Amino acid sequence: MDGPPDSPTSPGAVPASTARPIDGRLYRFAPWIAAWRDGQRLTRRSLWPLFDLVCRLWLAQLVVSVGLATLTGTRGPVPAAWLAVELVGGVLLAVGAATRAAAAGLTALIAVASASVVDPSVQLYASVLLGWYWVSGAGPISVDAALGRGTRWIALPLVGSLQGAAAWLSRWGGPLALFAFRFGIAGLFFAEGVGKLANFDHAVALFREQYRLPLLAPPLAAGLAAAVELVCAPLLAAGLFTRVAAVPLVTMTIVIETLVRHEPVHAYWLALLVIPLLRGPGALSLDAWLGRRLAAHAPALIDGARWNDQGLAHVVIVSAGFAGAAAARALHHSPCRITLVDRHNYHLFQPLLYQVATAALSASEIAWPIREMFRDQANVRVRLGRVTGVDLDARTVRLRDERLGYDFLILATGARHSYFGRDEWETLAPGLKKIEDATEIRRRILVAFEHAEDTADPDERAAWLTFVVVGGGPTGVELAGAIAELAHHGLVDEFRHVDPAAARVILVQAGPRLLPALSPASSTETLRALEALGVEVVLGHRVQEVDAGGVRIGATRVAARTVVWAAGVIASPAQKWLGAAHDPAGRVMVAPDLTVPGQPSVFVVGDTAQILGRDGTPVPGIAPAAKQAGAYAAKEIHRRLLGQPAPPPFRYRHAGNLATIGRQAAVAEIGRVRLRGALAWWFWGLVHVLFLAGVRNRLVVLLNWAWAYLTFRRSTRLITDGPS
Repeated sequence: MDGPPDSPTSPGAVPASTARPIDGRLYRFAPWIAAWRDGQRLTRRSLWPLFDLVCRLWLAQLVVSVGLATLTGTRGPVPAAWLAVELVGGVLLAVGAATRAAAAGLTALIAVASASVVDPSVQLYASVLLGWYWVSGAGPISVDAALGRGTRWIALPLVGSLQGAAAWLSRWGGPLALFAFRFGIAGLFFAEGVGKLANFDHAVALFREQYRLPLLAPPLAAGLAAAVELVCAPLLAAGLFTRVAAVPLVTMTIVIETLVRHEPVHAYWLALLVIPLLRGPGALSLDAWLGRRLAAHAPALIDGARWNDQGLAHVVIVSAGFAGAAAARALHHSPCRITLVDRHNYHLFQPLLYQVATAALSASEIAWPIREMFRDQANVRVRLGRVTGVDLDARTVRLRDERLGYDFLILATGARHSYFGRDEWETLAPGLKKIEDATEIRRRILVAFEHAEDTADPDERAAWLTFVVVGGGPTGVELAGAIAELAHHGLVDEFRHVDPAAARVILVQAGPRLLPALSPASSTETLRALEALGVEVVLGHRVQEVDAGGVRIGATRVAARTVVWAAGVIASPAQKWLGAAHDPAGRVMVAPDLTVPGQPSVFVVGDTAQILGRDGTPVPGIAPAAKQAGAYAAKEIHRRLLGQPAPPPFRYRHAGNLATIGRQAAVAEIGRVRLRGALAWWFWGLVHVLFLAGVRNRLVVLLNWAWAYLTFRRSTRLITDGPS
């Protein structure tokens, strides 16, 4: 960690040599702590909203049934106001609208007016649960949560004040309520455990006669139940390892009490116990105290901890693509501060970019805001900017208006399309690497059909309806198949003077076969599927010339107004910044640990690097390889920060190759498994949906694909402004 200080122009910069010592003993437990924190986040964000909804519906049916008993004459007459509170309040509680007001009214009413209908013990626990909703409000699945932010600004008197009071009540009353739940339920369990030990023979007889658990002998069952209660109840009361202590108590309540004896009181016990299990023990607990102590000594281990990061090693990651994002995530619990620099504010899922270009998806469905991706990772700072160079001697990264000092640098700047020395073709035949490229290609494809509709010249119309895709790799194959499907199915009956199905799609591949990274059998299957879609495949010929009127393939001139380039890539300018050795495609030739030779603090990963596999062949430029390289670089940095031995050299684990051609037509190779046709197509779709960032994006993409599959319609056929 030796080196010159950060640039003085970098605000708050700290020399690397002054980085404070790290207590590596705590950070050795980072993987386990991370898994524990992830489990807590999962229960809080997924299980807690569902439990909250079920609990509200349960309480609502209880109070509504009391009101219905009045209407049916089961209960004696009551004031109309009481009946209105029971019926209206129950409905409001169920949907989570005005939850606190409904719960407050029902708490008072169920304690006073329902004794003739509801068992007194049930009344007590129901009142406690309703009191929880009076203090905390409804969870995420509720009307209150959906309208919470908007209603604050409604021009109605007292609305803002009431919401402020509710927030104050949740902030201060919530921890007190959780403490009361823990302490009260723990006392009941502890008393039961003591009673079982004091009257062990009676407890054994009870287990023998009433519970009849077939897998456990009555003495063992009684002793086990008493042990769980006596050990876990004090931990629950103190809030120490709360969730660990609550799980055996919940399990015992479900198995021994609820499912066997069917006593409703124990169901309420269970509800009160599940609240701290899913929601957490609250601020008044030893768990919270330990968390604060851990945040003070090792803040990077605590999600969202507010900590002074000055003096920690500074890791600069350039680009938030697959490799850069994977590196930042892998450094989640490392003692470092991270600056993630990207010239865009979004992370792009490039494998589905061709679907934006062919009007199957919109750009927002395959991109995710970078800041949202890392909002829960406190040691990440996101910078929107363009990197213009790297000063290896000063250990700084140059942006347009400042410099960033680094202790470790990860360059993951990716690649752009290559025209093999004919860069003037770029305006005539755009490539597909960015969202801007996809929207421009979509515009050209859709405009071509519009011009074909408007022209009366047959030759001009044929030129507008001819689409040439250059390059027979996965991108070219997917583009050609998608354009053919759009023309033959997606635009049916939408034009009056031209038949879109008459469109001609030509795929040009300079090599002898398509998809050269796959097996010859997969290449043959791909060729057959493309020809079945009506795509003309030209193999073994290069594009010699591209102009505004078309292309020349070998000696053949093809009139085409729309040409798309998918023939090759070249790495970003990273090798120029570093002055490092590189291959003909501009990829930096890195050491086995992915560092630049002679620069142990600089890592180059993803499409920017030439990484050799075990057999000496370059690692493919695909998303899984980029993610693995980014995670490896982060692991190397983490070990260096803790003074641990370096990991073994990077080894790429190839998961397989996938390529889709069209509807129910795809190829997949996973190890020795070869999939073709519909099965490979479904597998391709599942894999791509799972790798998308964000639940919303996955759901929207699934819905759009389902709509397109059932109707043959593309819903994002927007012609946006672009170069004329």
